[in-house]
Amino acid sequence: MDSLWLTEAVRLREEHAGPLEDREANRRARTAAGDLPTRIKHRALWLAERDGLLSALYHWKQGARLALLVLALIVVISGAGMAFAALGNGQTTVNVFWALGSLLGLNLILLLSWAMGMLFAGESTASLGRLWLWLSEKLARDARAAQLAPALILLLQRQRLNRWLLGMVVNGAWLLAMLSALTLLLLLMSTRRYGFVWETTILNADTFVNVTQALGTLPALLGFNVPTETMIRASGDNALNIESARQAWASWLVGVLLVYGIVPRLLLALMCLWRWQRGRAALSLDLSLPGYSQLRERLMPSSERLGVSDAAPEHLHNVTSGGAVPTSEGAVLVAIELDDQRPWPPSLPNTVVNAGILDSRESRQKLLDQLTRYPPARLAIACDPRRSPDRGSLALIAELARCAGAARVWLLQAPCGLALDSERLSDWHLALQKLDITYADSAPLTWLETGHD
Repeated sequence: MDSLWLTEAVRLREEHAGPLEDREANRRARTAAGDLPTRIKHRALWLAERDGLLSALYHWKQGARLALLVLALIVVISGAGMAFAALGNGQTTVNVFWALGSLLGLNLILLLSWAMGMLFAGESTASLGRLWLWLSEKLARDARAAQLAPALILLLQRQRLNRWLLGMVVNGAWLLAMLSALTLLLLLMSTRRYGFVWETTILNADTFVNVTQALGTLPALLGFNVPTETMIRASGDNALNIESARQAWASWLVGVLLVYGIVPRLLLALMCLWRWQRGRAALSLDLSLPGYSQLRERLMPSSERLGVSDAAPEHLHNVTSGGAVPTSEGAVLVAIELDDQRPWPPSLPNTVVNAGILDSRESRQKLLDQLTRYPPARLAIACDPRRSPDRGSLALIAELARCAGAARVWLLQAPCGLALDSERLSDWHLALQKLDITYADSAPLTWLETGHD
């Protein structure tokens, strides 16, 4: 789920801000193999980690959990408020149908509104769900998370999962509110004595008798008491002080709240959870989107789709595939843009492979592809410090270093009769320190051969 989410976020970012620098990401995705969706996800995950989107997702999920806690606190307080309103705010005489309306009225209205939206609008537009998404984004407090919420919505819309995710939040929140109301209702009725009445001006007693008995039918099946017809009619005149009548009304009120308030929300929350889990398992990338279709040739070149692949390089066969390990004996020496004044390569031990001089884009790409497929345990990169440490050279050094278990930069001495510019050499030292790459002014051949100096 997270990989699909990040992939969609990267697509939206490129759609709004333009293509990202992705040469290394594409190369690593091709090396990972698999079908096109798998390679697209590998590419996106590498870009997300490089650009900080992965940590932004972590912050967003933290914000989402914190937003749920805030909503839970709000609904618990709201549920307690409904219970206080139902029992008359300290009065000992309770109008039973006003109490019922306070406990269930708003819940049932919003429940019907949510159900109508699901049936006819096609997507849930519950305000609680939208509030949760808004709070999640605000509490993430990460500017890089700007594309995460839109990416999640677009991803879920393909399987119409928005309704079920928001449905879980909405019905779960109302379930918590109803449980809070029930808990406080039981607490108040356990510690105070209430009398129950009903009042009317235009309705007759038969109406209240029929409504009370009809609402009590399902709770009665669960063992809750229902007031008798005599009790109901007598409660129309004044609150009965008979203990059995008070207990019957209290049991009826609790049963109605449980059956018509808590159980429907519980069942709907479980249904949304079931549909969410089923739909999440079926999520996939929409390869027809322009952002994905344009990646096909870069991630699955035509020659590769026809089954033709480059043979493994002859001298790198002993390098562990998939990443260098400390026990590997593979070692490679490569130079970057050396001129003809310097003899190359130096005399190398038999265990060290000479990768030549990188002086063109093609040679760089070829070596990077080889090192990605067969990463060596140790890699020495020779550079001429008479050249300026420009961004292109430093980016190449960093990219080469990421393809090996350990890497060092060899800053070559000046040819005979020439001297190095101390200021430029200091620039190299400073730049390599920022890259956190070890460097040396002498040949690291012993390190290449044995792994230690």
